Amino acid sequence: MGKAVTVAGIDCGTNSIRLKVARVDEHGMTEIVPRQLRVIRLGQDVDKTHRFADEALERAYAAAREFADILAGHPVDGIRFVATSATRDAQNREEFEDGIERILGVRPEVIPGTEEADLSFLGATSVVDRGSLPAPYLVVDLGGGSTELVIGGDGETAPATQVQAAYSMNIGSVRMTERHLRTDPPTEEEIAEAVEDIDAHIDEALRTVPAGRARTIIGVSGTVTTMTALAIGLKEYDHSVVDGYRLPIADAVGVDDLFLRMTREQRRAYRTIHPGRIDVVGGGAVVWNRVLAKVSEAALRDHGEAIDSYVASEHGLLDGIVLDYGRRLLAA
Repeated sequence: MGKAVTVAGIDCGTNSIRLKVARVDEHGMTEIVPRQLRVIRLGQDVDKTHRFADEALERAYAAAREFADILAGHPVDGIRFVATSATRDAQNREEFEDGIERILGVRPEVIPGTEEADLSFLGATSVVDRGSLPAPYLVVDLGGGSTELVIGGDGETAPATQVQAAYSMNIGSVRMTERHLRTDPPTEEEIAEAVEDIDAHIDEALRTVPAGRARTIIGVSGTVTTMTALAIGLKEYDHSVVDGYRLPIADAVGVDDLFLRMTREQRRAYRTIHPGRIDVVGGGAVVWNRVLAKVSEAALRDHGEAIDSYVASEHGLLDGIVLDYGRRLLAA
């Protein structure tokens, strides 16, 4: 029997915090505790104030205490707590780091966008059906505060699982909602402002990431999986249906536009949407629409074929954190 380690990974983003406990060996990972998610809105007003709000910190600490209780019943060989966009931007992040360390005994690592991109790509491609999905893969991790574009190799000149280029953009569901979509529902002028802002960021990213080479787009994050579930008509969210689902981009665009223009009260009627995403899912939808449009156009210019679908994945940064950390412990 080969060596194995049991590790816990925590992904703390702008809108949500997730925990995964898994056994990692040379073949991959096996989940021990079903993935836990809490919507904490840590990035509340960070785009404007550059500080964590006191109530946002309290929500984060409450979730950390819940995770500590879970981990008390599942001993692990190590914990890696990764914090991303909002924490990179917050001037009082040390206060957050100290609070988390007191509760969980591990200090959050505030990773740069490039490492976030690499780990998201590792997680997303670790479960890809390479027989049916052509490389290169473009992984899009659309978070609350940032969105990462990561492209891998073509499977011939470079392995399909090897990152070739990555870029982290300061656009996400929470950031776009707070910055532009302030009316309920948003006005056409607000939407146009958001699109202009998003397009500028994507154009900058495409100067670094040759996304047009992609043959398959893999979308990870709550925005992507939620909008996919709505597009296929799920009455309640079901990860077993959404994970790996291939959706025509035209279907996604129609649903994204519909929910972007709804009031929050109208969205509340859809049980498919997590209550913590109701007010920001429109901001995420407009980011997702523009990424899909821009990448499809780039693919048409690059190899003459527009990409007409994407794959929704439940496997992204959190899976990458666990798999990478487990492998490093095994190597050590």
